[in-house]
Amino acid sequence: MAAALVPTPRSSPESDDGSQWYAQELGWHTAGTSPVRLLTGLRFDVLELPAAVGHAVLRRVGRTGPVALAGRRMRLLVAAGSADELPGLLDWLEWGGIALALAGIGTGGHITAPVPPGRAGGSPGAAFWLRPPEPHQEVELSLPALAGLGSRGGDTPDLVRLVDAAATECHRARLAHARTHLLAARPTGQPLAFS
Repeated sequence: MAAALVPTPRSSPESDDGSQWYAQELGWHTAGTSPVRLLTGLRFDVLELPAAVGHAVLRRVGRTGPVALAGRRMRLLVAAGSADELPGLLDWLEWGGIALALAGIGTGGHITAPVPPGRAGGSPGAAFWLRPPEPHQEVELSLPALAGLGSRGGDTPDLVRLVDAAATECHRARLAHARTHLLAARPTGQPLAFS
């Protein structure tokens, strides 16, 4: 990649675009300055899904790794390499072949960096942390990973549980959307026939 992976220090915190916080506090690789981008596939990957679906997933699984909201999309940070595992994992969970609004962003990808926690700023609609990463901690240890079935210590769900919950909620949202459009399209006064 042509962009610098770790930003050079700036002279004052007021002029910091957030890249220093990500590099110094978390050890994450960034690129660009406006907006700062977090590079995926190095320290973490991302599961991206519609925000409304993501909120349902968070209610279902409870604790997760860091979670960001960017417009109408939610981004759940997962262990590096998870994006590559997503298609096979969906097949194994019997979600393969079903159109889901669920994507993995891994090696060679990036996301727009949310405004660091506790800082004001960012343009309207800018990404922000719903569940921020903890500075000076090994974030990678708290990220959902494909480590086996069940929770690792009960704090964060493993990747299998998280992907299954995300796929289920994506499918529920798709069915609800289809049902709403079916009811809106039927002629008034004509009952639906089911066999």
